[in-house]
Amino acid sequence: MLWSFNELKGYGLRATDGTLGSMHDLLFDDAHWTARWLVVDTAWLFGRRVLLAPQALGHPDGVAREFPVALTQDQIKHAPDVDADRPVNRQHETDLYGYYGYGPYWTTMDNAMIGGVAGVTLPPRMPIGHPERLPANEEAEMRAAGARYVDEGDPHLRSAREVTGYHIRGTDDSVGSVADFLLDEQGWVIRYLVVDTGHWLPGRKVLVAPPWVSEVSWATQEVQVTLTRAQIEASPEYNPDLALDRDYEEQLHGHYARPGYW
Repeated sequence: MLWSFNELKGYGLRATDGTLGSMHDLLFDDAHWTARWLVVDTAWLFGRRVLLAPQALGHPDGVAREFPVALTQDQIKHAPDVDADRPVNRQHETDLYGYYGYGPYWTTMDNAMIGGVAGVTLPPRMPIGHPERLPANEEAEMRAAGARYVDEGDPHLRSAREVTGYHIRGTDDSVGSVADFLLDEQGWVIRYLVVDTGHWLPGRKVLVAPPWVSEVSWATQEVQVTLTRAQIEASPEYNPDLALDRDYEEQLHGHYARPGYW
């Protein structure tokens, strides 16, 4: 099932023993277009924001507008401190994965591009706080990788809130802006960017799949796509009020003569 990022913002997160807070943001890897961390607002921790691995999430409850989380409040309370408003470096991620008991995604991901035809291999889970959660050689390798990111954030880790509003630029012209993201609950992969076509097609929204994106630029606040403005203008319109079904996806991919992810 695909979920709108705009819809999920503000969803509550419920631990096994009480409320954790609400979803504030999502950090995704633009190399594989997969959610890596949820940024959680925690009112009970004096407004502290914490990062939560999506692997801990259960199925979202659309009626209650909340996620069940397979962690306790105490486990969240003692998670490593990370300034969620600053770039998150690889060392921070290493510490967080070690604490939560997951192997890091950069050592467990399939080499094939996620969002194309490959699926997601989730890292294995190990006990939180276990002192021997990884073999010494793997731990050393992770920390060596982390050391390369001490002074700057991972260049592929993006904030969904930040990228929302970025201009979409085709191969020949600007085509609108990022209005939303559609995430696949299976592996929390971003399947589509929702594009608001803006003033040249008022009120019309279309979808662009991550494999059709060539670059995301912080400097220019643009998402470059390998499509022309005319192609996007003629693409099937997306209606956010209707459920996205496979017939529409096949029509969309057929329009661009691009393979589907399914």
